[in-house]
Amino acid sequence: MNEITAGAQIEASTRKSQADRETMQSLIDKGVEYLMPLYVDVHGIAKTKTVPVSHFDRMMRGSELFTGAALDGLGQGPHDDELAVLPDPSAVMQLPWRPNVAVISGQLIYHEQPYAMCSRTVLAKQIERAAKLGFKFNIGIECETYIVRRDPSAHNGIAPNDPRDTIPKAAYDASLTLLNLELLDDIVASMNKLGWEVHSFDHEDANGQFEFDFAYADAMTMADRFVVWRLMMKELARKHGFEATMMPKPYADRTGSGAHFNMSLADVSTGKNVSGDASDRRGCGLSKRAYQFLGGLRQHAAAIVAVSCPTVNSYKRLIKTGSMTGYTWAPIFISYGGNNRTHMFRVPLLRPHIEGSDHSPGHVYLSSARWECRAVDPSTNPYLAAAMFLGAGLDGIEQDLDPGDPELVNMYELSDQELEQRGIRQLPKTLLEAVTAFEADDLGRRVMGEELYRSYIDLKKSEWWSYHNSISQWEIDEYLTKF
Repeated sequence: MNEITAGAQIEASTRKSQADRETMQSLIDKGVEYLMPLYVDVHGIAKTKTVPVSHFDRMMRGSELFTGAALDGLGQGPHDDELAVLPDPSAVMQLPWRPNVAVISGQLIYHEQPYAMCSRTVLAKQIERAAKLGFKFNIGIECETYIVRRDPSAHNGIAPNDPRDTIPKAAYDASLTLLNLELLDDIVASMNKLGWEVHSFDHEDANGQFEFDFAYADAMTMADRFVVWRLMMKELARKHGFEATMMPKPYADRTGSGAHFNMSLADVSTGKNVSGDASDRRGCGLSKRAYQFLGGLRQHAAAIVAVSCPTVNSYKRLIKTGSMTGYTWAPIFISYGGNNRTHMFRVPLLRPHIEGSDHSPGHVYLSSARWECRAVDPSTNPYLAAAMFLGAGLDGIEQDLDPGDPELVNMYELSDQELEQRGIRQLPKTLLEAVTAFEADDLGRRVMGEELYRSYIDLKKSEWWSYHNSISQWEIDEYLTKF
């Protein structure tokens, strides 16, 4: 190492140490006593050790070690050295509902090198790939959840959090929203204190189901926030005596919960949205790059859904009918269209008066153009899901894939013959089908790396067979005396 390089490294290290000391003092001044450096297992569930704030500088250098063999999908055995988490200094969040605690998202390292099976590292690699092509990937997540209470007299032992929440069509109900406002206000106030800019929240289609919509961000920031949002929901619901569940389909006769990803591309240098084109002949207001991205998503859709809808229960949501209000509102067709919720991919068209000071249609298309994937649910690992979406979309750009023209019909009402004539494929119907598609597509291997790809397949196949080999109450009721 020459003297110039050594001097630059020493200077950079000195600046980092100073920045760490300033951050630590700022946290102390705000009343923070404990730090949680967060990472996730393969399921996207937050893991941590708790560190007194006085050890902030050590923690930021990766002092906290973890036995990877104790967690799912991290590829270690009891004979391996520990993993360390390296917190991201830009991802510090003081928890509004526990102001003496701050969480800091980070990435796992092994022997001082990035750990390939870390979900955040997987997403970081795809973000770097996008940047080399000149793009920044932005996401907004529509966060849905059920708030439930334990009730031994109810079917499956759970019921909506408030016994008065019983009306058949509960979507957007003002009375039910006000009935739950104390809890909802706690949630929204916490989200806004974190700077997430809640746009709106509502009572969703099912009893005890709610949705929260907040400002979009770059993919990594949004994934970090989604992990903390799930943690927040659990904590605040329990504070009020309830449980918040990210299980997509807790009730057979109620609409499932989604976590729709609204995606767009921006110029990596300017931050300007490059997804829109007001002169788009297909009528969706999308640019050529956006259509190429959609082409990649359609090509790899069956593999992606193994990650965006990752549980046995996810596929109880991805069905055509069965909710209290008729259609399930969940996608089963690998198709796209305009403001049409019967597709896997929806392209919302915003009217000029909705946002922006420039009320011309072109302004709205250019600044707000995006596409929404409805085949995502709140049990997803947001880092791996975002990485799969981005990896597939970049394939589409690099290979100039065409998604075809948008479908402008109610997809639920097409016959099987009509679907075949239009070349419309359907999403996998079970977790096993999805994992089989994931295994057959090289996208997962390229995005996750060989070790995590294999680990994910093994883990999800095991989950499926564990479910399949169990005997349900339905089977007892249906077959015990029939045969």
